[in-house]
Amino acid sequence: MKIIRINSKNLERRSREIEKSASHFDPELVSQTEKIVEDVREQGDSALFRYAKKFDGPYVTAKNVKVTDREFEEAKAAVAPDIARDLKKAASRIRSYQKKKLPKAGAYKDALGNELGWLIRPIEKVGVYVPGGKASYPSTVLMTAIPARVAGAIEISVVTPCSGKRVNPEILLACEIAGVSNVYKIGGAHAIAAMAFGTRSIPKVDKVVGPGNIYVTIAKKLVYGFCDIDMLAGPTEVLIIADGSCPPGWVAADLLAQAEHDEMSIPILATTSYDYAKEVKKEVLSQLRGLDREEIAGAAVSNNGRIYVTENMEQAVALSNAVAPEHLELCVRSPKSLLKGIKHAGAIFLGSLSTEPFGDYVSGPSHVLPTGGAARFSSPLSVYDFLRMPSTISMSKKGFSSLGATVMNLAHAEGLSGHAFSVKRRIEDS
Repeated sequence: MKIIRINSKNLERRSREIEKSASHFDPELVSQTEKIVEDVREQGDSALFRYAKKFDGPYVTAKNVKVTDREFEEAKAAVAPDIARDLKKAASRIRSYQKKKLPKAGAYKDALGNELGWLIRPIEKVGVYVPGGKASYPSTVLMTAIPARVAGAIEISVVTPCSGKRVNPEILLACEIAGVSNVYKIGGAHAIAAMAFGTRSIPKVDKVVGPGNIYVTIAKKLVYGFCDIDMLAGPTEVLIIADGSCPPGWVAADLLAQAEHDEMSIPILATTSYDYAKEVKKEVLSQLRGLDREEIAGAAVSNNGRIYVTENMEQAVALSNAVAPEHLELCVRSPKSLLKGIKHAGAIFLGSLSTEPFGDYVSGPSHVLPTGGAARFSSPLSVYDFLRMPSTISMSKKGFSSLGATVMNLAHAEGLSGHAFSVKRRIEDS
């Protein structure tokens, strides 16, 4: 894990060194994914299960791809009681947070008596991708499906790759707790395409959400426009700003908590003390040896881990704003004083007790967050992502007569005489 000194002259260059790969894909991978997506679009189930046999396993067929009621019951029985209890506790907190964010419809009358407003309408059919592979993530079910359900989604379909012939029991229990309508034992780019276009076995949805591997991410990009998507998720990131008041072992543990997700994870520390930086690095290497996922976390730390030693806290904040991290921890004595300067981050954890795993599981906000610098222009997944706000316009007689000439002048200026005539005709017939 490299220790790098930052100053006013190299701050910008150093911040650009941090990989931002969410929107840059290997052309070969794009080509492979394009073929999968197009095949499913054109051939439906035929292509879907051809790719399922190749990537998911020979046991996935049109007859068994949908999880049955019996499988749900078996899954519930297989989940340890304490895990079931805590999934319900997490779900309750997520649901409460999202309900507090629900916006309201509104309307007002302007000075001319025109009534203008906006409605709140849910996206009705939502597809959720729940990752499998290196680990199973029932928490992702809760963090995606619950905001959709709170928003008023009518049908929520989950696709998830499974090991063996069954879906992870905790994932199925999380689906039931979150109010998921259907679960399908299939993953990868072909599953994304199936939800976007619809096949005989998997229903078409209006929006696809949830993180996945590079093929899933490329597929989401390709189907955008046929349906909506939440974001293009890249490798997970954490940037910790520490002033030395937080024990080095705590900071090291937080860096490794992100590093264990994937070999491409990006764990970063910014501090003003070189001695503190060395202590944290020492702790990282020590704690790494005790992790179950030591190989994965070790690769992430080796490839992407950085400790930046800045001249002051202002530079640390500037570095963070340049990176726009997915997760930002403010492990400082007065985190709210630093918060004022933070412009770009997915989720911000204030104080040394607010370790990022609380955000992954139980604090309330969704853990589906913008990565790769996308926090500069996007927000965490929330109930807002599953709502539409159509405008309402009701013109009064006074408003029509007062604004009609303006409409016609602007329409003629744009060469749209038909627009102008639609107003003129009403004036002539009045």
